[in-house]
Amino acid sequence: MQFTLSKQYSPARQNITKNYRLDEKTAVDQLMATLDFTPEQEQRITDNAIKLIKKLRKDKQNQHGADALMEEFSLSSEEGVALMCLAEALLRIPDDETRDDLIHEKLQAGNWKSHIGNARSFFINAASYGLLFGQKMSSALDEQALSNTLTKLLARLSTPFMRAAVVQSMKILGKQFVTGVTMPEALKNIQPRYNKGFTFSFDMLGEAAMTQADADRYFNDYLHAIEEVGKNAVGRTIYNSNSVSVKLSAIHPKYWRAKYDRVMDELYPRVKQLFVLAQKYNISVNIDAEEASRLELSLDLVEKLLDEPELKGYKGIGYVVQAYSKRCPFVLDYLIHLAREKQGYLMIRLVKGAYWDSEIKWAQTDGLEGFPLYTRKNHTDISYIACAKKLLAAQDVIYPQFATHNVQTMCTIYELGQGKQYEFQCLQGMGESLYDNIVGKENFDRQVRAYAPVGTHATLLAYLVRRLLENGANSSFVHQLVDENIPVERLVTPPWKLYEKSHGEPNKLVKKPLEIFRDRRNSAGFDLTNEFVLAKLEQALNQAKIENATSLTLLSDAKHEPAHQVVNPANLADIVGEASFLQTGEAARVFEAADNQQWQATSAAEKANILRKAADLYEENHGLLMKLAVTEAGKTLPNAIAELREAVDFLRYYANQLERLANHQQLAEARGKILCISPWNFPLAIFTGQVAASLAAGNAVVAKPAEQTSLIAYAAVKLLHQAGIPQAALQLVLGAGELGAALVQQAFDGVVFTGSTEVAKLIEKRLAEADNDPVLIAETGGQNVLVADSSALPEQVVADVLSSAFDSAGQRCSALRVLLLQEEVADHYYPMIRDAVKELALGDPSQLATDIGPVIDDEARKNLENHKEVMRKVAVNYSELPTPSGGHFVSPAIYLLDNLDQLQREVFGPILHIIRYRKDDLVNVLNQVNAKGYALTGGCHSRIRKHIELVEKHLHCGNFYINRNIVGAVVGVQPFGGHGLSGTGPKAGGEFYLQRLTKTPRFYSEFADADNLAKTKPRLESITGEDNTLAYLPCEVAILNGELTQAQAAAEKLLANGFSVLVEPSHPLAKAAKTGIRVATTLDSCQKGIYLAPLAQAQRQWLATNSRAIFKCFDWQTVQDLLPLYDEFSRSYNTTAAGGNTSLMAAQEE
Repeated sequence: MQFTLSKQYSPARQNITKNYRLDEKTAVDQLMATLDFTPEQEQRITDNAIKLIKKLRKDKQNQHGADALMEEFSLSSEEGVALMCLAEALLRIPDDETRDDLIHEKLQAGNWKSHIGNARSFFINAASYGLLFGQKMSSALDEQALSNTLTKLLARLSTPFMRAAVVQSMKILGKQFVTGVTMPEALKNIQPRYNKGFTFSFDMLGEAAMTQADADRYFNDYLHAIEEVGKNAVGRTIYNSNSVSVKLSAIHPKYWRAKYDRVMDELYPRVKQLFVLAQKYNISVNIDAEEASRLELSLDLVEKLLDEPELKGYKGIGYVVQAYSKRCPFVLDYLIHLAREKQGYLMIRLVKGAYWDSEIKWAQTDGLEGFPLYTRKNHTDISYIACAKKLLAAQDVIYPQFATHNVQTMCTIYELGQGKQYEFQCLQGMGESLYDNIVGKENFDRQVRAYAPVGTHATLLAYLVRRLLENGANSSFVHQLVDENIPVERLVTPPWKLYEKSHGEPNKLVKKPLEIFRDRRNSAGFDLTNEFVLAKLEQALNQAKIENATSLTLLSDAKHEPAHQVVNPANLADIVGEASFLQTGEAARVFEAADNQQWQATSAAEKANILRKAADLYEENHGLLMKLAVTEAGKTLPNAIAELREAVDFLRYYANQLERLANHQQLAEARGKILCISPWNFPLAIFTGQVAASLAAGNAVVAKPAEQTSLIAYAAVKLLHQAGIPQAALQLVLGAGELGAALVQQAFDGVVFTGSTEVAKLIEKRLAEADNDPVLIAETGGQNVLVADSSALPEQVVADVLSSAFDSAGQRCSALRVLLLQEEVADHYYPMIRDAVKELALGDPSQLATDIGPVIDDEARKNLENHKEVMRKVAVNYSELPTPSGGHFVSPAIYLLDNLDQLQREVFGPILHIIRYRKDDLVNVLNQVNAKGYALTGGCHSRIRKHIELVEKHLHCGNFYINRNIVGAVVGVQPFGGHGLSGTGPKAGGEFYLQRLTKTPRFYSEFADADNLAKTKPRLESITGEDNTLAYLPCEVAILNGELTQAQAAAEKLLANGFSVLVEPSHPLAKAAKTGIRVATTLDSCQKGIYLAPLAQAQRQWLATNSRAIFKCFDWQTVQDLLPLYDEFSRSYNTTAAGGNTSLMAAQEE
């Protein structure tokens, strides 16, 4: 099969792509070379800026809107962050109880009282008084009236009044930024400022469309806005008329490079319709700038518009360019050339850029080679001036529009623009004091256009928080402008003069994507929006040669079954290759041949370097490994990238773990021979993780991959051998379940297994019969739950639900199976999720446009279809997509159920079950979830800490995710694994996993010793905007034998560290009747035990048979180690959920 991913573009367009992630110093130095101001020009710029700032500070008493807010509440204060969180969520919450919870929590987060009386603006005092005292305010109340109520209110606060006050405060805040709820109202409200010399560009408030219904609604809103603005523009020129700004993501639910054909076929006609309508009224429309990944796609749309015969001679095609983008100057060169070539005309708005913190996070998350933007504000300012010069030099085809709140930038533009046509732009509600001094003959006498949102206060909030976050950041000019502690001279220093501070070097505080870890290189990803990357990836995939697979053992005369064809699960007519299975009778000979002597004798440093070399070889052979992930395992391209990256991360992580243990003299002897049995759903990542950890511990490994994915395992082992791992230390055996069963019968010293709970229990029972006390690490399934309350952001919940439930066709053990929705919002969410699912593309995973590929085989397909049939009969409501033919496809489906009893077991596919809950009944519902016995992943979407903590406390799981999706655990960042029916621990990609595969008598933690580990919550290195911590949770531990004195000492140690104890009635401790000791003949949820004397085989077998989960026995005869007894708990909190990364934006530059 052939992969077709990239598109061909002209040299001018290629030049843009080439500079997508240009080295920051190179980019800045190129820009600096274009800035050649004379001393006279610099003096005029500085004089004008100083005069303007002094005038503004003198007029500070009259400050209003966000200017006042930003002076009073900065993002470096708890109050500032609390205000943002409160504003972002409050007006979306339908039920009073949740509103009250949110208000109370955020009031505690800041010292509001300290701001009362400090603020001169009614706007601030209204917010502060309302937030602190809960006065039921009306807009008619003035500052004095609020002050007079102070004493009375302290004595008698009541929740309903407080709620009303805060809601009113948020509405007052909202009115500063929204020109009106409707276009007629907005046009009426802006008239006084229009008469003063302002014009306005109206934008329809709202998030990006997730459904076709969203897109249709926004599109109609834009059509209506153009009609209203157009009718209002009679007698005006295209330059002094009001205009409209359009977010393309709002008028199409799939405005992404991966959906190129849909964008051109469906979105472009809408864009053309908007511009044709605007031309009719001779007003302009601006295409707003959005994420960096959409920039070049938007250029294709602009080029098509300039080719339209109907738009010839029209001067109102507007386009927004972001100066923080390293591509910005190249985009402008292209647009200027294009306009001249097409004999067109463009209005170009130059902005600094609004997605800085998000772009940083996305690049780090995806492991890309750099950032698409500058990491220093000053570098963006340099870019802005250099790009402004380009625009002002192209007056024949460009009408420049300079959007800035920076006085120095503004005065520089004013100097550069003498005798030229251009305008300034600002954001409605921000920098108004500044721009009042720009319009008018007595000032700069320049037209100013305000970017003016239109919509309800509820739709305002995401936009509002973005604006406040940007301008509340300590480095923001809006924030510094009003702070008299900052000298005027500092504010007017030209950015090119500040170059000496950085010399163009990037900000050290912002970690490069491949360098986010202190001691290991992050795995490299691929930017699927970069045409150069796509072209190289396409070539690598197409050139990769898939080899037929056979077992790689030390047996020269091994007997194999006849080779069979491996079929692409997405296209049953496509033969990927052939695989030969080892005959079952060879299992004992393979086991005998395994030998770790040479490998064990290799130094820790050398073993670690071999594992790192293997990681590098994986990355070098990305074409082959990704091609196999797509064609053999049915992975989409993004999933294939993630698969490769996780495998690479495992190799580097365990290499580091090995060296760390050795350096601390904590590396114990290897166990000996380890059997690794891996699944088909992560045929490279989990396979590699099991093998890498076992090898890092010094063991000899026999690796048995899933029968469905033999080819990729074969390719991986060849690379591991190439890296230097001896064949005696790593043998690959290919076969079906019968071979796995035969291997388990051998006297391995340990088994590492990922798969079903049922098979894991069979392995446990077999190992209980062994004489050599083998260890079992098992990671099995999960009935994974996400809770969303009424304070959550619906658009974010829907996006995270889709990725959690349907990514990888739902074939992840961590995938979302049950969504619990608070009943007040369930009716709103269900249609959103249903319609968003309809936008997912099911089909050939080798295509960029495909969202969901096939399931692994026909057996899996039939099981899922049978489940669907059952669900249709019991569901209150449901939705299923059409299913393509020709492969093992299962269409995504959602089922709204009455209760959890209708769901009996884990369903491994793209199927989501939704259940409503009452807020006061949530704990009972979570207990029902826990009763299913699984404890793998869980999550919560909420803006209220106590709600999150309630779910975290009551939901049993090993990995817990807050305000994000619940899949994609990153090695070493979110160590992965659960307990109960979900597995044994230790966590994969965690610090105990490797140690469990050695003979260590005592585990070692880099974070604390055994006595203190449970008191710590280590914070792990990760991407910006995410807080990842570990916790060590005591559980119930059975004391399986021992004399009374021994047992008492063991029990006291366990109880003192928070554990509870289980003993059977015949145990000496049973008579103690001590708090924390349960006496019973049943294990119930207990799955860990200690033995103080040799444990009889019959007892091991009883435990394996009678434990619902896999039972683990730990030897406490000589060393009493607590560490392996704890349940490891990983917590991942998306700190950007309020709309931006406050910690990153408030950080000082280095």
